[in-house]
Amino acid sequence: MNLVRSIVRSNRGRQLVCWLVACYIRLVWWTSRFETIGEAGPQPYWRDGRPFILAFWHGRLLMAPKAWPGGTSMNMLISGHSDGRIIADAIAHFGLGTITGSKSKGGLAALRAMVRALADGQNIGVTPDGPRGPLMRASPGIIAAAKLSQTAIIPLSFATTRRVILGSWDRFHFALPFSRGVFLWGEPLLVPKDADAAQLETLRNALEAAMNALTAEADRRCGHAPVEPAELDVMGVLL
Repeated sequence: MNLVRSIVRSNRGRQLVCWLVACYIRLVWWTSRFETIGEAGPQPYWRDGRPFILAFWHGRLLMAPKAWPGGTSMNMLISGHSDGRIIADAIAHFGLGTITGSKSKGGLAALRAMVRALADGQNIGVTPDGPRGPLMRASPGIIAAAKLSQTAIIPLSFATTRRVILGSWDRFHFALPFSRGVFLWGEPLLVPKDADAAQLETLRNALEAAMNALTAEADRRCGHAPVEPAELDVMGVLL
C-alpha cells in the first residue's frame, strides 16, 4: 500500500496511473455495447451551444467521459486532494478540463469558478455527493450554482451488465469489459433566480430523487439490484 501511495504521489507515477485509467475506460468502451436513453434532454443544449451543469453520482464516474460528445466543452469540478488530481489527469485524456474545489474545501472559490465558466459558455460536470459523501445525497452547492448562473442541471447515470461494486463510500461502479451498458439522461432542472431557501431545498430533493431514479433504472436495465443511497431517519437526517 505504501508503494502504491508513493507511485501515485510522484508526478510521473500519477501520469502513468492516469494513462492506464484512460486506457481501461477505452477498453471497456471498445469491447462493450452501450445504449443511450433520454439524450433528448441535453441535445438542444449541445445543438444551440447553451451551457448546462451535468450531474452524476461519484460512484458512476468511470464511464461518464464516454457519455459526453467530443468537441463540446466540459470542465469537471474536482476536489483538490490526491484522488481528485488523479481524476483530473485521467479525464484530461478525453479532452475534459477541471475546476478545483469541493463542498468541504475551497467550496466558495469553486462556486465562483463554476459560475464564471458557465457565463463563458462552458459546460460544468459535478458529482453532488463528492468527494466523500454521503452516498447518493446531493449537497446544495449544485443548486446554488444553477441559481446564480441561471443554467439548467441535467442528470446522468450509467450501468453495465458486468461490473464490480467496490466497498468504497461511493459504492463505485467498476465496469468490466465485454459488457452491455446503458447511459440514462434525465430532464433538465431549472432553478428560478428568485427561489428562496425553502424552494432551493425542494429543488435539491427533486434533483437527488431524479438522480437516484436514473441510477436505479440503469441498474435494473443491466440486471442488477439498485445501489441504495445513504439512509435517512424519519426526520430526514442522515444516519
